[in-house]
Amino acid sequence: MREVLKYVRAGRIIELRGRDADDTLLDYIREDLQLKGTKEGCAEGDCGACTVVIGELQEEGVRYRAVNACIMLLGQLDGRELILVEDLAEAGELHPVQQQIVDHHGSQCGFCTPGFVMSCFALYQQRLLAMEMAHQDGGRRFEKLERRHVLDSFAGNLCRCTGYTPLVEAALAACHKPVADKFFARRHKTEVLLRHLNTEPAMALSTPNGFFAAPTDLEDLLALYDRAPGTRLLAGGTDLALEITKQCEELPSLIDVTRVESLKRVEWKSDAVHIGAAVTYSQASETLCEMYPNLGQVLGRIGSVQVRNSGTIGGNIANGSPIGDMPPLLIALGARVELAKKKSERRWLELEDFFIEYGKQALETGEIVARIALPYRQPDQRFSCYKLTKRFDQDISAVLGAFCLRVTGNRITSARIAFGGMAGTPKRARRCEAALRGSSIAGIDNGHPAYYALEQDFQPLSDMRASREYRLAAAKQMLLRALAELPGKGAGLERLHRFDAGEVSHVF
Repeated sequence: MREVLKYVRAGRIIELRGRDADDTLLDYIREDLQLKGTKEGCAEGDCGACTVVIGELQEEGVRYRAVNACIMLLGQLDGRELILVEDLAEAGELHPVQQQIVDHHGSQCGFCTPGFVMSCFALYQQRLLAMEMAHQDGGRRFEKLERRHVLDSFAGNLCRCTGYTPLVEAALAACHKPVADKFFARRHKTEVLLRHLNTEPAMALSTPNGFFAAPTDLEDLLALYDRAPGTRLLAGGTDLALEITKQCEELPSLIDVTRVESLKRVEWKSDAVHIGAAVTYSQASETLCEMYPNLGQVLGRIGSVQVRNSGTIGGNIANGSPIGDMPPLLIALGARVELAKKKSERRWLELEDFFIEYGKQALETGEIVARIALPYRQPDQRFSCYKLTKRFDQDISAVLGAFCLRVTGNRITSARIAFGGMAGTPKRARRCEAALRGSSIAGIDNGHPAYYALEQDFQPLSDMRASREYRLAAAKQMLLRALAELPGKGAGLERLHRFDAGEVSHVF
């Protein structure tokens, strides 16, 4: 393994040695490079002032994505390209994204502006690639840029003084018909550099107090983890990095799992799709929404684009949070999880059995989450999910409900219902499920036993996000909504209790 970190910037390879494992990319940019365009606002991936763009090698070439530098560790930069706001202008001429923001008066105090520029720049590059692929495909696959695309790109960037309208208009103007810039022009050279880096031995940086390792082979990863079982695993870092930036913890040794090729795959098997633990939300989104379209209602509200570009499905599961968004969705859909140890030891668990109690998961020493198996959708299966938060974008769930019902005619033959935020772990509503089985969908309302069974299934806590009573009321309304939205019962929505991102109230 090599003891040097290598990344690409401005068309050349940069080498770094002697870095601490818990150095953040933001600190490196501001303190080592002395480049101050990338700002620190929240230090937790919420405000977007620290947004930078990372170029990563994919099958179709180099793909650019916006990430939060404040919660990305420097070691994660290895084998990738880094683009900063200072890199965009050339010979005194602004990049088209920057020029449009100037022309539309999209900046006042300017603190947040570089982050908006970089989020827009990532969208610009994605549009350029989409245009090229559409041209190669006869234009059939090119999706028209709409306001919603810009709003999604900007959902992770906050501004307190300008107002978002000029920024959105600037992005629409810049990205509507983007022209090839210097980054797109040298993309083939960049691809050659990244391919070279990605064929070198895996990186393992020695530090004064530990190490930062990024193995590329699963067995190497498992052997290393077995030798150092107390080492923290890094699988995106959108939560782990907060221990550094907010709790001021020192993490002297880290093993990055996201460079292992087998953990980055999405594979279609005979009875299920297998999602590697290092697959990000952004990478998994197309597959998940193709299988279960309603998942998009929640996936698009997990963090921001920047968070979804870094955060991984496996990391969200292994973290074991009772308010993590993916576990209840996957539990309701009957997902299983593969756990791996050295010497090819593997075992599969039902995902619901992985969570034992708050802060405790069914992981043995030296064992990691390797893959998630998600069963294919069946013809009689009806799936819906709802996320309740205080604000629509970039907020942690107060309650998340997932409902997978099997319906024959007008009768529910089976049910799998799971909630997050209602217990110390993601948990199924087994009494509610039992009460629903065999019920006619025409006769289910707030007087049905399943409605009240939720009171026996859950005894939620009160905290800063919601009270116990509010959570229980919200869970009941989610159940009624899922039932009302079943085919053939659309009229029930007219009588349904009002339910949206901020409230649960009666409107009978």
